[in-house]
Amino acid sequence: MESFAKMISIDRSSPVPLYFQFAQQLQRLIETGVLPPGTRLSNEIAMADRFGLSRPTMRQAMQHLVDKGLLARKRGVGTQVVTDRIRRQVEFTSLYEDLDRAGRRPRTDVLSVETVPATAPVATALRVEEGAPVVAVRRLRLADDEPIAVMHNHLPAGLLELTGEALTGAGLYELLRRSGIGLSVAEQTIGARRATAAEARLLGETRGAPLLTMTRTAYDTGGRPVEHGSHVYRASRYSFETTVAAR
Repeated sequence: MESFAKMISIDRSSPVPLYFQFAQQLQRLIETGVLPPGTRLSNEIAMADRFGLSRPTMRQAMQHLVDKGLLARKRGVGTQVVTDRIRRQVEFTSLYEDLDRAGRRPRTDVLSVETVPATAPVATALRVEEGAPVVAVRRLRLADDEPIAVMHNHLPAGLLELTGEALTGAGLYELLRRSGIGLSVAEQTIGARRATAAEARLLGETRGAPLLTMTRTAYDTGGRPVEHGSHVYRASRYSFETTVAAR
């Protein structure tokens, strides 16, 4: 039986729902490292019996933590504490650089690199004519072999030579810098939406799962737009962080 059982207590006189009491205390044990990533939990029936809760209540508590990205159900394995969620400061850096700096093993699967006509949104962002040739790059970014994000980037044609091999070994911003292109500022918008069927397959999520979105246009030191990106991230494994200062 779970070694952490004595660390969780249920107050049946409290107005707080029983499932939430259990989920909140289990979450604290996960976040403080008492239950490290990879820890396997007993099945919900055994857990319910151990803590004196009904099976529907325990199922609701576990689902709550699954939805928050703290637990994962795996067929043949059971319920496990998941790898720490990646928290990314909103800075002018690439995801590859952020993962590397955080000690995670970044990996890139290059899905496509091709020259295509610029759509209206891309043309506006890159300040080119609609239909003008632009380089379109589509990648799947992984951390410790776990899929994290699907990234679409567009760059003006002729800016630099991009190959799948180069994009596998380094982040896009690093490749721009190696080509002598200095980056100065970026405009970005962060949002959320549900995963399409194709995105869900790539990210190992279910169709309709919540995704974080980021759209960013990067400018060089001369104020010229050099890259426009549209990325989606697994909300269960990823978050953005900002620092807010008082005036």
